[in-house]
Amino acid sequence: MVGWRDSNGDLIARQLSSKPRPYDAGGDGGKGLSHLCLERLAYVPVLPEVLRGKHEVVEGESRGCVGGHEVICGLFPRLSSPHGGHAPLRLVHVAPCSAPGEEQPQQQRALRLGVVLSGGQAPGGHNVIIGLHDYLQRWHPGSTLVGFLGGPAGVMNNRYKVLTADELDGYRNQGGFHLIGSGRDAISKPDQLAAAEKTCLELDLDGIVVIGGDDSNTNSNTMAEHFLKQGLKTNVIGVPKTIDGDLKNADVKSSFGFDTACKVFSEMIGNIMIDAMSAKKYYHFIRLMGRAASHVTLECALQTHPQLALICEEVAAHRWGLKDVVRQVADMVAQRAELGKNFGVVLIPEGLVEFMHDVSELITELNELMAQGVNAHDQPEIVARLTPESADLFQNLTPGIRSELLEERDPHGNVQVSHIQTEKLLITLVSRELMRRKAAGTYRGKFAALAHFFGYEGRCSLPSNFDATYCNALGQAAGALVASGRTGLMATVGNLAAPANKWTIGGTPLLSMMHLERRAGRDRPVIKKALVDLHGAAFTSYTSMRAIWAIQDWCRSPGPIQFKGPSADLATITLALEVNEGQPCLLQYPQDEE
Repeated sequence: MVGWRDSNGDLIARQLSSKPRPYDAGGDGGKGLSHLCLERLAYVPVLPEVLRGKHEVVEGESRGCVGGHEVICGLFPRLSSPHGGHAPLRLVHVAPCSAPGEEQPQQQRALRLGVVLSGGQAPGGHNVIIGLHDYLQRWHPGSTLVGFLGGPAGVMNNRYKVLTADELDGYRNQGGFHLIGSGRDAISKPDQLAAAEKTCLELDLDGIVVIGGDDSNTNSNTMAEHFLKQGLKTNVIGVPKTIDGDLKNADVKSSFGFDTACKVFSEMIGNIMIDAMSAKKYYHFIRLMGRAASHVTLECALQTHPQLALICEEVAAHRWGLKDVVRQVADMVAQRAELGKNFGVVLIPEGLVEFMHDVSELITELNELMAQGVNAHDQPEIVARLTPESADLFQNLTPGIRSELLEERDPHGNVQVSHIQTEKLLITLVSRELMRRKAAGTYRGKFAALAHFFGYEGRCSLPSNFDATYCNALGQAAGALVASGRTGLMATVGNLAAPANKWTIGGTPLLSMMHLERRAGRDRPVIKKALVDLHGAAFTSYTSMRAIWAIQDWCRSPGPIQFKGPSADLATITLALEVNEGQPCLLQYPQDEE
């Protein structure tokens, strides 16, 4: 039997064939589901109590933009204040109906909604779609949910498929985005907005739910404003998705996928640390996902206790340059060599190059030059137009890194830092520094290093119990917001320190998350990325132990994600430190729902 709860909390069960199938058929009729995947279909995410009975959406506290409030509100006048002026932006909360005994006809109207996956994959995305679908079927029978194919391009090109219960049942609690696919196209320019508008009109959509990160939801905000201006009935709601963990704020405590990805990466790091202690001859430089923030690296450090974890935000705060970072790593290696230890693990966020002040200034100058149309292949011309300091740094980088810094920018104007092999650059420069020290007689150890990049490995895992439950709640929250006629909001799930049935549901204005940021030579309103708080509990917990971890081999190997047992319902250490005073965050299923 495969069981789950609908949005009323009622247990539904459907029969899957229990007849054993040969392994060459996959045990699922050839659809590619392993026995574990089949078992995950039966996992039942707990639904927050507020969504089980009749509910309504009510206004709550006010919010201002993170920065540039007046300017940003002036650019989005319809979202900032439907009644004119730049009034405070307001949160909304889903609450039990004030008169629960009365029928509410508006909650029974069939709706037509679209859903799109935007940006990189994150574990749990399918559960967001399924939660949205379940909400519609419970509260708006006869509704239609269409999934746009291949990300935002599917919206602009009107490529979609109708999502049915029978198809969705096979994706419950599964990893990946392969149900409808994703993409990194932006919907922000006039022609792109016009194409999206045409699609919404042709499909007669009451709303569209955008599942994406900060850039994707910045575009959601632009689309919501455009639809209001054009008089469309299509409401736009965002859902916070990114394994990087940098889409969070006072109302969004975690983006989905972060929990699962960190657990996947931590398992692999733990394995490598055990190997390093066994072989005793290699340093492993491991680059991890995290273009703009070091949340993944910090969480994995708390999980595994490496010899060193470089935190981008600390590098920026101290204005360390490339030489400073190299010196710090070399100091750790030399210190361990004095103890006879020529092995260890160094964790590196993929965005590190943008946080070292000299490299950051170089990238800024390169961005400006490329925005002016300078040929990225004409390196002599580029060097001639850089400041002397940046030109010197650029010429002293390895040829591979120089080429990677000049690659075509992504659709949002960002350097594609995932293509920059920072771990190899650091290995080369640390090796040079240690050779210099050896020649000076201050270092007598051996240094052999291996490079790793853990990225795609963590994006499509079967979601952890936390992400499966959190994503289902986010999908249902998005359904409630669209159904209430709200637009330009991000669906939120709060009170995460409590058991899942006590989680709160609401929405936060996308505008309130925005500030002005320099991109492609212009100041643009974008959702501000949440960086690691250097005064926060997670970072201070790491700094209190890193000197010991640098010299002692206190390896912690978390092992693979658990779906059952005492650790299955644990959320990340970061979340426990940030919202629960360091006590574990547990889903804590009530006994009558297990």
